[in-house]
Amino acid sequence: MTDSNIRRAREGFLWEGVEVLAYKDKGSAPFRDVTRQLLFRTDDLGCELRYFEVSADGHSTLERHEHAHAVMILRGRGVCLVGTELRSVGAHDLVSIPAWTWHQFRASAGEPLGFLCMVNVARDRPQLPGEADLAQLRADPKVAAFIRT
Repeated sequence: MTDSNIRRAREGFLWEGVEVLAYKDKGSAPFRDVTRQLLFRTDDLGCELRYFEVSADGHSTLERHEHAHAVMILRGRGVCLVGTELRSVGAHDLVSIPAWTWHQFRASAGEPLGFLCMVNVARDRPQLPGEADLAQLRADPKVAAFIRT
C-alpha cells in the first residue's frame, strides 16, 4: 500500500481528503441534522463505505429500497427501526437492513450517533412511505411514537 492509498483519521470522526457532505438535498426527504462522508467507493469490490453522523436528537429519513445495507455503529447511542423492530444501538453494534425494509436511525439526546454503512455502488433510489405505508407502520404504537416523517 502506498501513501496515496492511506487517508489518516482526524479528530472528530473525520478523515484526510474526505469531504463532509449533506446527507441529502434539502427538501428531498424528511431528516434532521445528518451528515455523510464517502470513505471508499470501489468498483473492484462493487461497494461504497460511507460514514453518517446524526446529531443529538437528529434522525435519518424513514425509507426503503431494493438494496441491502450493512451498518456498524462507531460512536454514540441511539435507536434504529428495521421493519417494525426497534432496537437501541451503541458503539460496535451491527445492523443488517434487508432489501425493501423500512428503516430509520435516531440519535439519543445529548450525543451524536455515528455509523459506517456499506452499500452497493450501483443501487436504486430510496422510496419514502406513502399514507398507506405510514398507517401500517403506525399500527404498532411503539413504532408510531418512534418514526419521524
